[in-house]
Amino acid sequence: MKKTNFVSVKQHAELSTGEVIRMLRELKKWTQEELARRSGISATNLSALENDRVEIGKRRAEPLAKAFNVHPAIIMFPGRYRARAFRGTAWRETSRRKTAPWIWRGGSAGDR
Repeated sequence: MKKTNFVSVKQHAELSTGEVIRMLRELKKWTQEELARRSGISATNLSALENDRVEIGKRRAEPLAKAFNVHPAIIMFPGRYRARAFRGTAWRETSRRKTAPWIWRGGSAGDR
């Protein structure tokens, strides 16, 4: 086949906030109830977030990010990050590797 028969494709998929939350939760192999326990957000609200029925907001993004050990911006602004940002989220809880810039360390940007 000639090269001219092919069309360029997007290099990454656009994800919604709800898809990001669901993907991060599934990478951790957590149920919504487990994420609710770890984040302090009810399973009902998590379901609404995952199905994009409610907006995330900073108040919900921060405890979710802390539970997933990622920066809140990954959850709040999913279109700005590529798939590589999610690779580190499936690490076991005992992992010592914390060098990736997208790993949530808590505090504000000025604290780093």
